[in-house]
Amino acid sequence: MTAPLLSVQNLRIELKTRAGVAPVIDDLSFDLMPGENISFVGESGCGKSMTALAIMGLLPEGIGRIASGKIVLDGEDLTTASESRLRDIRGNDIGMIFQEPMT
Repeated sequence: MTAPLLSVQNLRIELKTRAGVAPVIDDLSFDLMPGENISFVGESGCGKSMTALAIMGLLPEGIGRIASGKIVLDGEDLTTASESRLRDIRGNDIGMIFQEPMT
């Protein structure tokens, strides 16, 4: 059986707010197999962008964090990867098209 190209396992993302820490994603899991596409669909504020930013290692510094879970790309756990390694991966192995790419 083929291994997933991307596997998100029990992902929890938290953001710091004035009131404290708020979970924005809680226990998200999915596998993306080679050759498959995935879409995140939902209402505004449901965590689609935060999920994508977490996968890319681009959560807002000092505000957002992966509290638990794993993001595994082609066998490599991105949640433990160094910033240098993430820079190598971005654009070469994964990419993101932002909603307003010209702004």
